[in-house]
Amino acid sequence: MIRTRVGYAGGTKENPTYHSLGNHTETVQIDYDPDQITFKELLEVFWESHRPTVQSWSRQYMAAVFFHNDEQKRLAMETRDRVAAKAKGKIHTQILPATKFYLAEAYHQKYRLRHEGDLMREFSTIYPATEDFVNSTAAARVNGYLSGYGTFTELQEEVDGFGLSPTRAETLLDIVYRLSH
Repeated sequence: MIRTRVGYAGGTKENPTYHSLGNHTETVQIDYDPDQITFKELLEVFWESHRPTVQSWSRQYMAAVFFHNDEQKRLAMETRDRVAAKAKGKIHTQILPATKFYLAEAYHQKYRLRHEGDLMREFSTIYPATEDFVNSTAAARVNGYLSGYGTFTELQEEVDGFGLSPTRAETLLDIVYRLSH
């Protein structure tokens, strides 16, 4: 994973905000290296990470895949159909063409990481500009681990590449270890 950013997409309102969303949906934008993970593999994670047979109560929280080309659309529909056959129920997750992505406000970015004060203070020192923090691969990876994605062993293998001090690297390892046990 290169980076993740949260924001709004799928609607027509210009420059939506959390408190003035219009007809957009809250989304996660994922930048990835296709040599490391394929779009189809990302879709597998997506389908396993939500309940596609449950209809959202609002467009804001609607589950959707936004595709950028015909191949992504084909793969999204193919994986949706496989999930539908297995679930034996109606799939409410939408498959829609990608529209302009609007970055959410800074306080929404790297949400789980923002709740770990010591780690967040260190990341604020590493990335004093909010834009750099939001676009950081390291911050995205750490946020993922703190949210329960990735194993303790995987974290051990890459923690030295995050630019954290030894003390904060140990803090991160301790938190993820506790989450996984």
